Amino acid sequence: MLGCFFFTGCFKNNDESKKFIKKVEKTKSYYLSGELEIINNEDTYYYDVNVSYKDKDYYKVSLKNKINDHEQIILKNDDGVYVLTPSLNKSFKFQSEWPYNNSQSYLLQSLVTDIEKDKTKKIEKNKSTTIITTKVNYSNNKKLNSQKIYLNKSSMVEKVEVYDEDNNIKIKMNFDNIDLKSKYDKDYFDIKSNMSIKEVKETSKSLNDIVYPMYMPENTYLASEDKISVTNGERVILTFLGDSPFTIIEETVNVSKEMETINMYGEPTLLVDTVGSLSDNEVTWISNGIEYYATSEVMNETELLEVVKSISAMPVSK
Repeated sequence: MLGCFFFTGCFKNNDESKKFIKKVEKTKSYYLSGELEIINNEDTYYYDVNVSYKDKDYYKVSLKNKINDHEQIILKNDDGVYVLTPSLNKSFKFQSEWPYNNSQSYLLQSLVTDIEKDKTKKIEKNKSTTIITTKVNYSNNKKLNSQKIYLNKSSMVEKVEVYDEDNNIKIKMNFDNIDLKSKYDKDYFDIKSNMSIKEVKETSKSLNDIVYPMYMPENTYLASEDKISVTNGERVILTFLGDSPFTIIEETVNVSKEMETINMYGEPTLLVDTVGSLSDNEVTWISNGIEYYATSEVMNETELLEVVKSISAMPVSK
């Protein structure tokens, strides 16, 4: 009798996850909003997140840093995958399978994929909440290995927590609103319409403060620091030598007078306070009016990202 009772409870909990999956697979479009937290050592970065989806593979994800209002938009349409930076009047085009090549805590389809792929997932009921624990696939951060998806009594997600290998929460996504019947105009996912409505802001022409990594690989040190003048700005080259040599270049960003599209060869990657580009042995990103480039012929992606994620001019801890 006890075995039968336990089985029945599990069936009901599993039924809640099936209802969630069915709702997401049935919808032709949706809009959601919420707050994303990225926890990096002692610092936490907060984003306002707005996601729009339309059938036939259209996505628009707006990520706005809550401390400095810097907004970036990840856009997927018929032409490809873009990261838009409206304040600089620039868009970056990627040859990418985003969002299907990694877990995404703020996309409903990604959560469904993680649930369906994990045959060892755990489902439990806590009062009016169903908690689904699954494995995750963050190819650029192997330390992230699981997540908890919280469903409310309406079988819709209300919160996602992503954990590292030591069971520490590293990502939190709290959903404020989810509309599964939203409608969008034809040009809603067009690049120009998403760039033209933004105010372009001027940036500094000088590097007033050089930003150094807070994390340094063992037996590695800053060997040289060179500042040079470039067209309409400045550039600093930081060379690190030792067991894990790498180079960081920091350069002032120029605002494009006309909308500019730049082809990228990596993958769009959410770092700590911005969306960057990650390829085999290099990372590029823009933060607080500075363009960064980090590369190493020795370190792998995970090791290089440890350094990159420790570079921040503006942590937003509470």
